[in-house]
This record gives sequence, C-alpha cells and structure tokens, in this order.
Amino acid sequence: MKAVTVPRFGGPEVLRVAAVPDPVPGPGEVRVRVYAAGVQPVDLAIREGDAPAGIELNPGLTPGNEFAGVVDRVGADVEGWAVGDEVLGFRLLGCAAELVVADAARLVRKPSGMPWEHAGSLSASGQTAHIALDALKVGEGDTVLVHGAAGGVGTVAVQLARTRGATVIGTASERNHDYLRELGAIPVTYGEGLVERVRAAAPQGVDAAFDAAGRGALEASVELVADRARIGTVVDYPGALRLGALGIRGERTAARLAELVGLWESGALRLEIADTFPLERVAEAHRLVGAGHVRGKVVLTP
Repeated sequence: MKAVTVPRFGGPEVLRVAAVPDPVPGPGEVRVRVYAAGVQPVDLAIREGDAPAGIELNPGLTPGNEFAGVVDRVGADVEGWAVGDEVLGFRLLGCAAELVVADAARLVRKPSGMPWEHAGSLSASGQTAHIALDALKVGEGDTVLVHGAAGGVGTVAVQLARTRGATVIGTASERNHDYLRELGAIPVTYGEGLVERVRAAAPQGVDAAFDAAGRGALEASVELVADRARIGTVVDYPGALRLGALGIRGERTAARLAELVGLWESGALRLEIADTFPLERVAEAHRLVGAGHVRGKVVLTP
C-alpha cells in the first residue's frame, strides 16, 4: 500500500509517500481501506519529532490519528463488523495511508448520508472538544469563551456548548465572524483589546474559557474567568501550568465518537472542510494547517 512516511523529523518537506507492506489485522482488530483521514495540528508536531506524552517516536512512522473507510479484512475474535462495513475510527498513528489496522472497539458505523470527508475528520477534533467541555463542566446557563472558534476543534466546541444550553463567545478573524454566527456563537476579533471586546459582548460575565488557539489566549482568559479550574487549553500546556489553568487531556472512546455522529445525524453538529488533498500532496496539507486560520478541517483522501 501507499502511506505517508516521516523518514526524518522536520518541516513539511520531509514527508514522503512510500510503498510499505500492507498491515495485517490481529485478534480483535479490523483492517480498513481509508477513504478520508483528517490532518490535525498534533500530526505536524509529530512530524517535527515532538511526541505526545508517554509516546516514543521513531523515524519512518506514518502520521494521522483519525480515519474513515470500508472494512476489508477482519481479524480473529471480532464480532459486529464485516467486510464492506463503512466505518470511522481512530488510532494514535498510521492513518495517513491507503490501509489502516484498528482496534475493533474503536470503530463507529458511518451513517450512509455522511460525506467521507466529514467522517474522516470528526474523531480527533470532535472528541477533543467534547473532552474539553466535560472537563470545564460547561452546562445550561453558562457563558463560555472559545478561543480559535472557527478551527476544527473550535467549530465543534461552539456547537456542543450550544447544545448544552450555553451562550458562546468565539474568537476568530473577521472573515470568519459570519460563520461563527451561523454556528450560534457571538464572534469577537482576537488580538490586542480582546478582553475589552469580550466584556462588551458578555456583560453578564464569562463562566468558562476553552483555548484551542494559543497565542496569549490563556492570559486573556484569566482576566475574564474567576475560577481558573474552568479555564482550559489543549495547545498551551506550559501556560496552563504557569497560570493555574487546566491542561486538558482525555481518552478518546467509541462511545464518545458515536455520540458526536448522532449529533451530526440529528442536524445539531455541522462540520466544515477547508480543503482536501490526495496523499501525494500531504506536504501542502501540512503547510495549510501549519499556517493557522483554517476554517474547519483539512483532509487527506487516499
């Protein structure tokens, strides 16, 4: 099969598409022919050799941590899945490829009407947003500030907070303000003067803040939210430690992913695709994500 590889750590230029052996599913695993695989900021960090906590990275790895496709082989002791099933799922590495082997317990059935690009890009951003709102205890009547609200994680976080009965203030560049209004958020422009703009948009005060952007978002949040246990980030862990906020991490699960799929089916969750690329243009995909300001997700289509 063809797969994206990282022969050495560095910028997008190090990425290569190579022929590698087809993976074989073991007990409890299935093999999926990949139709779409989202590109996450963490994929860029891994490409540069920056390992997530507790993970050892070696040159030659294949990045990618979410996928959607069709089951083409089933390992021993697998129940509930058969060749031909359309699924979406997740694993830590290896998804930017034509084939991926995954734990059968980490798969969710793809709705027939869900576009492949949506299915392949939901798990990472969607579950990150879900974990964050749980950690911040976002609920009915809260006013929540979402930094980076137009990005992949932010797009989902805004909508999940709205489904929980919260008022959402979202930071974004002005070109994305109408988009945020469509999602149900009150948009504010990031940058100098952010704190004052948020206070004007939320005179009732802000109960919780979620940073999916970095760039000083935590510093602004501590001026706006009284309880630092309700300020969290998934991008600025050193800042969280320094300021007494939450560095949010959590385990992805099929149950959480299935809940997100259900919200999509009900029309309560809209997904946005900024662009799609074949494997051979993976470096362009990484550059686009690395430039920031992407609305929604960037997706590889093997």
